[in-house]
Amino acid sequence: MRVIAGYARGKRLKAPGGLHTRPITDMIKEALFNVWGPGVAEAKVLDLFAGSGSVGIEALSRGAVQVVFVDNDKKAIKTITENLQNCGFEAGYELYHNDVFKALDTLSRNRRCFDYIYVDPPFTDDPIFDKVMIALGKAEILDKEGILVIRTRRKRALATACGNLIKYREKNYGESTLHYYHCIEEDQNHDGNIQDFG
Repeated sequence: MRVIAGYARGKRLKAPGGLHTRPITDMIKEALFNVWGPGVAEAKVLDLFAGSGSVGIEALSRGAVQVVFVDNDKKAIKTITENLQNCGFEAGYELYHNDVFKALDTLSRNRRCFDYIYVDPPFTDDPIFDKVMIALGKAEILDKEGILVIRTRRKRALATACGNLIKYREKNYGESTLHYYHCIEEDQNHDGNIQDFG
């Protein structure tokens, strides 16, 4: 893994040792940031189940003003810290060594709001995907013009709507699928059309 663009471009990133993780590939990460676009600069980003911190660090490298990393595993937190140091980042981020659901509750109660949210639960824990979608729908921490992305194993179905979150796109990459959500106002109707890019 490496940082693809920006301040820390080319820096190699470690993966947490001994964890049952499936680190995001450079190809998937590049596709993700192509969708997020230049708006990442000056944005607030939340990286849930952060693992190595690859997505959040990429966002920092591209100019994000604030990144929050959340992971419940101390090895992951240690790896994220080392990767941040290796890339030269000393500010602009927060590390939550916490259960994702507790972290979402805290962020919601503190009225935190994010422009981009990336969620990458372990593929081996299938029930967690639906649980985290429900928690995100209740938390209401995505900006009204923001984008939330959750990675699942290929073709793992997710709800098309949860709270004010509506899925508008999904794309397969090898054994992974990225599901893209945005917010709709309460009085908007959702036509259920999802772009499936294979």
